[in-house]
Amino acid sequence: MHRLKYLLPLSIIIAACEGPPPAPSLAAIPFEPDSGSIAIRCGLLIDGIADEPATDQLVIIREGRFGRTASGDETPPDKIPLLDLSEYTCLPGLINTHVHLADVPYYTHDFSIYYRLTDATLMQTATENAETNLLTGFTTVRNTGDYYPEFVYEIRRRIRAGAAVGPRVQTAGPYLTVPGGGGDILLPGHDESEIPPAMRTGVAETPEEFEAAARRAVANGADFLKVLASGAVFSYGIEPGLPEMHQDDIEAVVKVAREHGLKVTAHVHSAQSGKDAALAGVDSFEHASLLDDAAIALVAEHGVTLSMDVYNGTYTENVGREQNYPEHIMQRNFDTTEAQRVVFEKAYALGIPITYGTDAAVLPHDMGGWQFGIMVERGMAPMDAMRSAMSVAARHMGWEDEVGAVRPGLYGDLIAVRGNPLDDQEVMKDVEVVVKGGLIFKLPD
Repeated sequence: MHRLKYLLPLSIIIAACEGPPPAPSLAAIPFEPDSGSIAIRCGLLIDGIADEPATDQLVIIREGRFGRTASGDETPPDKIPLLDLSEYTCLPGLINTHVHLADVPYYTHDFSIYYRLTDATLMQTATENAETNLLTGFTTVRNTGDYYPEFVYEIRRRIRAGAAVGPRVQTAGPYLTVPGGGGDILLPGHDESEIPPAMRTGVAETPEEFEAAARRAVANGADFLKVLASGAVFSYGIEPGLPEMHQDDIEAVVKVAREHGLKVTAHVHSAQSGKDAALAGVDSFEHASLLDDAAIALVAEHGVTLSMDVYNGTYTENVGREQNYPEHIMQRNFDTTEAQRVVFEKAYALGIPITYGTDAAVLPHDMGGWQFGIMVERGMAPMDAMRSAMSVAARHMGWEDEVGAVRPGLYGDLIAVRGNPLDDQEVMKDVEVVVKGGLIFKLPD
C-alpha cells in the first residue's frame, strides 16, 4: 500500500501499527495509523517556525511523531533506520488550505459533466487526487467544499484507517450557497430535474434554511463550514463581484459553527461580500480578489485569515484557450488575476495572516507547489511563504499541536527538495521525498 522505496544501498522497512484508529469526534484530531520510526539526516532544515534554516540536522521520528532534533554528526538511536538526506533541504509536510479532492480542472469547460458522473468515477477521482496531493508534498489538506461531499468523507475515512494513501484531511462538506449561486450546479439550458439531489444539500435561501443546512453538514461529519458569499469566477450567469448571501445568512452559519467549535470559510470576491462576511464573523476568506481598501481594513480589524490562489490565473491563461474554456471564464480570469495579486500585496503589508491555498478545483492537484514563486514575486518574504504552508496554516486549522512544524510531539511529516527554496522557490515544484507519520511514501527514482 505505502510506497516504500530504497535510497542508495540503504533499505528501510517500517511497519504500520495494526488496526484502524478510534473513531474521532467531529472536531477531533484524526489519529491515523502512520506509525513509523526513522532518523533523517538533513543538509538544511526549515522547521516551519524559525526565521532561519538550520544546517546539518538529525531529525528523529518515533512511532509516527517527531522526537528530538540533534546535530547531524550524532549517531541515530539503536534500531532506528537512517535516511540520509544530507544533500537535500528538509521541511515539515506542507499544508494546502484550498483543495477540492473530488474535482478535476478540466470539468471547468462543461459543468454539466457533474450531472453524469458515476459513484465509481467520483470515488476514483477522490482517491487519485488524495494520493497525488500527498506525493506532491502536501501531507495535510483542507478540502473546502464539494458538489459530492460524501466521497470526500469516504476518502478521509479510508486514509485515517490506513486503507488509502493520502494526506490528513479536514473537509467542509457541501457548499452552502443560494439557488443558482456560485456553489450551486444549476446551469443555463438545463432543467433542475437533471441535477442529482445529492449535489444540492447545501443550497438555501433564508437564514433559517442556511442554519438547517449548516446543521446537516456538521451532523454528516464536516470539520468546518464553507459559505459562498459572492459569485464564483468560473460560474455561469453570475458576476464575480455580485454578493449572493446576505450578512444574516452568513451569521446563521457562523452560529452553528460556533456551537460545535468549528470555523467558517467564505468564498469571497467582491468588496461588499467581504465586508458582510467579516462582520458576520467568518474566520477566513478564499480568493478575496476584488476587495477594496475598506474591506481589507475590516479583514484586518476582525482577524480574518486569507487563502489566496494567486498562481491560478497564470495557469488558466496558459491552458484555457487550448482546453476551450468558455470566453466568459477567460475574461473573468483576466479581470480578477491582477486584482487579487494587488489585494495579496496590501494584505501582507498589513500583517493579515495568509495561508497557502491553491483552489485545486482549478489548478491540477500535481501543481500544488507552483504558487510559492508568485507569493514571493508579489512581496512576501520567502520564509513567510514557506510558513504559510506550514505553521501558519496549521494554526488557522486548529491543528498547530499536530502538524505544520518539525517539533517534538507533532506528527512526523517531513518532505525534502534539492536546492534551497528560500533562494529559489521553483524547487518546490519537485518534492522528491515524502515521509508521513514516520513512513516513507516517496523517494527519488
